[in-house]
Amino acid sequence: MNYLITGGSGFIGSHLVEQLLKNGHSVINVDNFDSFYDYKIKIRNTLESTNKITKFDYSDKESDISRLISLTESNNYILYFQDIRDKQGLETIFRNHKFDQVIHLAALAGVRSSIERPLEYEEVNIRGTQNLWELCTEFGINKFVCASSSSVYGNSEKVPFSEADNVDKPISPYAATKKSMEVLGHVYHHLYDLNVIQLRFFTVYGPRQRPDLAIHKFTKLISENQEIPFYGDGSTARDYTFIQDIIDGVLKAIKYLETNNDVYEIVNLGESEVVTLDEMVSTLEKVLDKKAVKKYLPMQAGDVIKTNADITKAKSLIGYKPTTNFQNGIKKFVEWFLAKQG
Repeated sequence: MNYLITGGSGFIGSHLVEQLLKNGHSVINVDNFDSFYDYKIKIRNTLESTNKITKFDYSDKESDISRLISLTESNNYILYFQDIRDKQGLETIFRNHKFDQVIHLAALAGVRSSIERPLEYEEVNIRGTQNLWELCTEFGINKFVCASSSSVYGNSEKVPFSEADNVDKPISPYAATKKSMEVLGHVYHHLYDLNVIQLRFFTVYGPRQRPDLAIHKFTKLISENQEIPFYGDGSTARDYTFIQDIIDGVLKAIKYLETNNDVYEIVNLGESEVVTLDEMVSTLEKVLDKKAVKKYLPMQAGDVIKTNADITKAKSLIGYKPTTNFQNGIKKFVEWFLAKQG
């Protein structure tokens, strides 16, 4: 099978690319190496995911990405340095390749930064996604897996969160863009028979995690004996989901689309195991064998109090079965982090 993956050099995307290549498939990776974080991280992700582990001497972004493209290109993998807001650029890729499915992971992420840059989030997450849907209809591609987010649930008091819940009250621009993507996805399903699965990811962590996310950030700061920003009283909670469980869910969604038609589904991918901020930090302290120095701060605008996934539908529809508990997942993450530092 030949897959187009957007954001295939990111945290989740690079793991998915790696697994698809291992399974003998072909991948076209579309990624714009956004400056949200250091592009060198995405270069390392790309090298690891394509099994091109080699010394890479950095100079400047444009030439580094050009060398990366040449280094990783093969019969079953091509990287395009491409922004999804550029429909004309995307159209060239669609004309040059035939895809069995599109797996759309690219997005501007981050609740807090979306409050500062709401219009940019709308451009990337909504308009960029519509560009892909328009091209799918034009080129006859009717299988589409799309990354949504648990943030669409807002501060719902009903837990665990079910796909049948009302999600009309997002509390950040990021969450609103993800909800908009879900609604527009149904429009394309209805009008153009596009088969779509929207996957609501719940706080994904593990090796290659983005450096701005709490577990990665806290691990770095604790290991360096620096203060960690500790928002609220420690009772906020997340349904942390290990990266390999997420990848298993994405692969099963891809498989479901291969064998079914007339599909529009929204599916939670979580662990259904809720961990408080206090518990997360204490787990890191134990695994790192270091005490955290906490800088207590008020809750930030846009942050939800709790996430908790009902994964009943994921289990019954696609056979999703997460297997990594939080303690073991943190051990695997810390092992990766320390090895990367060494």
